[in-house]
Amino acid sequence: QVQLVESGGGSVQAGGSLRLSCAVSGSVYRGTCMGWFRQGPGKEREEVARISSDGTTVYTDSVKGRFTIAKDNPKNTLYLQLNSLKPEDTAMYSCAAVAKPSCSGLSIGEYKYWGQGTQVTVSS
Repeated sequence: QVQLVESGGGSVQAGGSLRLSCAVSGSVYRGTCMGWFRQGPGKEREEVARISSDGTTVYTDSVKGRFTIAKDNPKNTLYLQLNSLKPEDTAMYSCAAVAKPSCSGLSIGEYKYWGQGTQVTVSS
């Protein structure tokens, strides 16, 4: 059984930083596309960043230069480093995975495994 468990969310002031973690259990970790998503109040879920099994990363424009997605393979853990946070980054952040080596062309609906989410709140 595959499980994704996020941690690391919290409340910070604008300009602050957080590091989110996503611990992955089960055989899905290797050879997978993984991503971070967020859903703010009254907004649709959006993709924040994705990382393919070869380490290729893609970011949504609003977080480029501020957020970094990374994997620690020995620990089966996915990370999202959030720097220079803004109030508009406030959202529930979730990690997700799909058993495909490349993230290229994947839509949100194709991610099969999801975590429960961790809340990030940024105050001005």
